[in-house]
Amino acid sequence: MALDAMRVVAVLGPRQAGKSTLLSTIAKRRGMPLVSLDDETALRQARSDPVGFIADLGRPVAIDEVQRAPGLLLAIKTSVDRDPSPGAFLLTGSANLLTAPRIVDSLAGRMGIVTLLPLSQSEIARHPPDNVVDRLFAGTPPTSVSTHVGRATFVERALVGGYPEVVLGPMGVRREWHAGYLETLMSRDLRDLDDVRKAGEVPRLLRALAARASSTVSWTPLGRDLGLDRRTVTSYAQLLDALYLTQLVPSWRASLGAREIAAPKVHILDSGLLCHLLNADAERLASDPALAGQVFESFCATELFRHLGWSTTRARAYHYRESDGRREVDLLLESTQGQIVAIEMKSAATVGDADFASLRWFRDRRTADFAIGVVVYTGERTINFGDRLWALPVSALWAADM
Repeated sequence: MALDAMRVVAVLGPRQAGKSTLLSTIAKRRGMPLVSLDDETALRQARSDPVGFIADLGRPVAIDEVQRAPGLLLAIKTSVDRDPSPGAFLLTGSANLLTAPRIVDSLAGRMGIVTLLPLSQSEIARHPPDNVVDRLFAGTPPTSVSTHVGRATFVERALVGGYPEVVLGPMGVRREWHAGYLETLMSRDLRDLDDVRKAGEVPRLLRALAARASSTVSWTPLGRDLGLDRRTVTSYAQLLDALYLTQLVPSWRASLGAREIAAPKVHILDSGLLCHLLNADAERLASDPALAGQVFESFCATELFRHLGWSTTRARAYHYRESDGRREVDLLLESTQGQIVAIEMKSAATVGDADFASLRWFRDRRTADFAIGVVVYTGERTINFGDRLWALPVSALWAADM
């Protein structure tokens, strides 16, 4: 376990993803006292005297929602530098401690990071924890025969998403839950991370990004639409990313430097929250093919992000789009060895050779490092379309015969 090797372990992920429950279980098992910074008394003490707060707690100790008192991280760093024994601090944070603006000291070299995202569909379905990303990099796609065809394969799952309270709660409370969730993030967690002078603009930015989900984002035109300058828009977008509301997927280029300047693609990290932001229900998804395709791509991509988080293959996610827009690939996964998995997502129940045009083109130009190309679709079964090209039912992401 990470606590046996690292001085500090942080479990990071969005609020309501199950971090506090996991923290409580581990702390009880290891006999660690647990302090929550959602408690106002503890929060005031942590903010007013972080060094004294850490000294009084002793070690080992578990601290929940540490991003609410960023000054604690410097005090923790000082503590573990004096005594480098492993397992001293177990933290949770509903913000990415590596990117949040106020949290400038990341405890690099001292802290292990575990990311806990909302539940994957395989977890919800209680299927064995085989990893789709590992299978794709091995070039052996999971096989699946779906009992449903078309949008029925994903619409209800996409509307629910993966937050445990929504998954387990009654259908009728989804809208109220998502609305309350966003209100908590905007009114409290956002202000914990940074001084946001135009806080009222952040929900507008989030809705604008949701409308562009599964598409590339150009910050200057987006800022113009919102009446904000580019610097403000990118700063607020960084906050949304730090809160695990969005994930910006960089563009893949053969040149590493070129990846940093190309337009990213945006996804909302939970499909249920995306549908809430788009005001989309099952009837609307059934009647609007463009919207269904947008939601389907984000649903599939974020499901793969969850698998990527616990795959044995270390890889990063990108998208690919030529400057003239003639060819694009929805999602590229590149391993640390340079192997590439190319993925297209199409909400149609049937696919043909034309749907593999971009994957085939990419394969022929990167043949040595091209592991596999798949089109995820809403059909019945896994089908081979030639050398390292496969059609993959969306159900294979959670109910495959591994």
